[in-house]
Amino acid sequence: MRRLGPGLITGAADDDPSGIATYSQVGAQFGYGLAWTMLFSLPFMIVVQEVSGRIGCVTGRGIAENLRRHYNPWIVRTVVLLLLVANVINLGADLGAMGAAARLLLGGSDRLYTIGFGILCVVAEIFLSYAVYAGVLKWLTLSLFSYVAVVFAVHVPWSRALLATLVPRLASGHAAAMALVAVLGTTISPYLLFWQSALEVEDRKRRALPPLRVAPAGAEAEFARIRTDTVLGMVVSNLIAICIIYATAATLHASGLTTIATSSQAAEALRPIAGPFTFVLFAAGIIGTGLLAVPVLAGSSAYALSETLRWREGLDRRLMQAKSFYATIAVATMAGVALNFTALDPVRALYWSAVVNGVLAAPVLAALMLIAGSPRIMGRLRISGPMLTAGWLTTGLMLAASIGFFVL
Repeated sequence: MRRLGPGLITGAADDDPSGIATYSQVGAQFGYGLAWTMLFSLPFMIVVQEVSGRIGCVTGRGIAENLRRHYNPWIVRTVVLLLLVANVINLGADLGAMGAAARLLLGGSDRLYTIGFGILCVVAEIFLSYAVYAGVLKWLTLSLFSYVAVVFAVHVPWSRALLATLVPRLASGHAAAMALVAVLGTTISPYLLFWQSALEVEDRKRRALPPLRVAPAGAEAEFARIRTDTVLGMVVSNLIAICIIYATAATLHASGLTTIATSSQAAEALRPIAGPFTFVLFAAGIIGTGLLAVPVLAGSSAYALSETLRWREGLDRRLMQAKSFYATIAVATMAGVALNFTALDPVRALYWSAVVNGVLAAPVLAALMLIAGSPRIMGRLRISGPMLTAGWLTTGLMLAASIGFFVL
């Protein structure tokens, strides 16, 4: 646990309430039919997250700052603007889902719970030291295993489920295309790329280590650490996603309930079918993963905006040393809270926020690969060979999925 960090936290944050809603809808609508997408997307997730981690380690700068320093200003402004819009929508959806889950478990007002969760996340990010805060996030990853317990609390036809997971079967139609984009969007989300890169920068600063481009002697050991951390984080993330698909396929889909708008609705629907124990585990998992994901969403926004506008940044800094950075965290989080009080229902936007992330991922990945493959930015530690090819292949995959969503 001491050696693990950015990759594990990033992978766990990938299973946020938006992701839970997406996987629940996929399981309810298609049964086990799209479970194979979790194994299919895994190598692409690992590659792009490892690339983002390497960029932070090698350059000592995040993705947005590298774009600002080396490319036309409109590129970084466009990418960061798209990221902020997607993140605020995602924050609103996640916080609303957490509030709804708390109401299901405890009663009371979901809006009050939403406000409380927003304030709690902001206070924790601002006033806890980086070392303590990173430790808290790592322990919160254990909340994901509630979904493993859910799978073993319901009846899953394992031979059928495993066959659907290991043997891809393409479904046709707009609904299937939308589901595929949503799955890819929630597994390869732009905010996760910015977050992992920024955390690697933060980690090296905390250990008083120069960027690897300046001191490349320890590059192989650092790259091995990043790979181990990232692989474990992404594997755990997708195993949990498979568990959620299995659980909802075995209960909701099998009972003829094929439409789930939110993660909390999925939890509520499980109660009469799978029993109160399963319902409590599912709802508690939504709150736990939300507490992990909301700071990551707000933090990635703050890092990206600070790097773009040259503000002092970092979770290791005190409030008065990085006022604009922490203000961005607070404003982004509370803007997400505010969405729950408008005519736009962000809770119902959970599934759509994954689709939005899927559509935005292609341009963000293109920017990532331009940085990673540039000898001007990365020096002799630039990405090349199979990793570079796999990164661009992932970019093409996300672009093709987005085009398919609009065309089909």
